[in-house]
Amino acid sequence: MATDTLVKNARAARTTIALKLAMATSGLIFIGFVLMHMYGNLKAFGGRDAFNKYAEHLRTFGEPMLPHEGLLWVIRVVLLVALVVHVASAAQLAARASKSRPVKYEVKKNKHSSISSRTMRWGGVALLLFIVWHLINFTIGKVNVSGGATTDPFNLLVDSFDVWWLTLIYLLAMLALGLHLHHGTWSALQTLGLTNSARSRKAAKTTGLIVAVVIAGGFMLVPLFTLFGVISK
Repeated sequence: MATDTLVKNARAARTTIALKLAMATSGLIFIGFVLMHMYGNLKAFGGRDAFNKYAEHLRTFGEPMLPHEGLLWVIRVVLLVALVVHVASAAQLAARASKSRPVKYEVKKNKHSSISSRTMRWGGVALLLFIVWHLINFTIGKVNVSGGATTDPFNLLVDSFDVWWLTLIYLLAMLALGLHLHHGTWSALQTLGLTNSARSRKAAKTTGLIVAVVIAGGFMLVPLFTLFGVISK
């Protein structure tokens, strides 16, 4: 019986490691994507022509070797697979953690954990819901809450962020993204074995902070400057 228990524990440990590696890898894919997406959003500071030219370039990149919007579809498929892997891994790890850790341990752990680590699960759920709305707003449905046209990407962006409550939702989502990136970056680097010394752990924490501030802060600039009239039609 003892041997069977050891085998089961070993298998469970290997599965947990595999799930953490899957989360780390898919998370790094998302970090790369949101960094590029943030860069693209900042094109709005160049005006309608610069922003729309960038949006059109994404659709025509790689032609004629790739079909129209070929690159976009490759990115979408990769992101969809990464999202499924990330969410499924997170759900399984959360279920395992809740079964193996007593309540007193969780309370003690929360006293010494950061806000970003404590909000990972619910923040992840909030981000998932926001992604659905974001796609409806700008990609799939192209919903213009101001009632204007949806054929011009720049105009749709301005019309959307001219609405204060929509901008507020976006800013709160970016705050959640920043917290998620802060702990997620550290956790991914730890899973990949890059935090084996005090110096590397400090560097990982600094990297997580920088990634969170640059990406979340960069995303916040366009809606804020649009709401205040700096970016306009």
